[in-house]
Amino acid sequence: MLMTLLALLTGYVCGSISFARLVGRLAAPDRDLTDTKLDIKGTDEKFDIGAVSATTVSMHLGPRWGFVTAVLDMLKIVAPVLVWRWLYPDEKYFLLAAVAGMVGHIWPVWFGFKGGRGLTAVYGALFAIDFIGAFVTFFGGMVVGIFILRDLLVAYTAGLWLLIPWLWWRTGDLDYVWYALAVNVIYLVSMIPDIRKYLDFKRRGLGGDIGEVVQLTGLGRGMYRLAKRFGVLKENR
Repeated sequence: MLMTLLALLTGYVCGSISFARLVGRLAAPDRDLTDTKLDIKGTDEKFDIGAVSATTVSMHLGPRWGFVTAVLDMLKIVAPVLVWRWLYPDEKYFLLAAVAGMVGHIWPVWFGFKGGRGLTAVYGALFAIDFIGAFVTFFGGMVVGIFILRDLLVAYTAGLWLLIPWLWWRTGDLDYVWYALAVNVIYLVSMIPDIRKYLDFKRRGLGGDIGEVVQLTGLGRGMYRLAKRFGVLKENR
């Protein structure tokens, strides 16, 4: 029980480090990253991002600083996961540290529980848990979203869904499957505020292009270009 609590605590504390705020403070100390709104074309309405993450850094400071922030956000999860895996290779403490790191990234205690949405934290953990799986699930999600379901939002998140069958196939270990289920549930919970806002805009007929939001991240820009080439964007308005 003590080791379990220590794994959860170290993961959460490392995950709670807000590199978005640190990068923002160093690069543009006069900018307030906690107040980030996206204009809805053709209206006076704004979409409140409601998070402080690599995406908001990209919006305020440009993609270069956003990329730096995303890398740092991944490394802060990689570090505790690798340490626990090295110390206890036959135990699953590193999976607990990975989940707790994601929770800390989304709900950091130091900043009023307002952080990112968790996607970079998940892929950061995957680099330490299953390096190959990080690429397979991400690009597999792109294929499912863009070429099969032809939906940009699905392409952006389907990698997390594929993580469940992938880890089961790779390990045959239910602990890994529970980990994959946990990160999917946590990510969904973190996205509830954004989903509610988006559905409210759709209900009121304000529309909005999800591609505009997706492009704010380095990963999303590549998806957006690919989706545009294959004519997916018209279904995301």
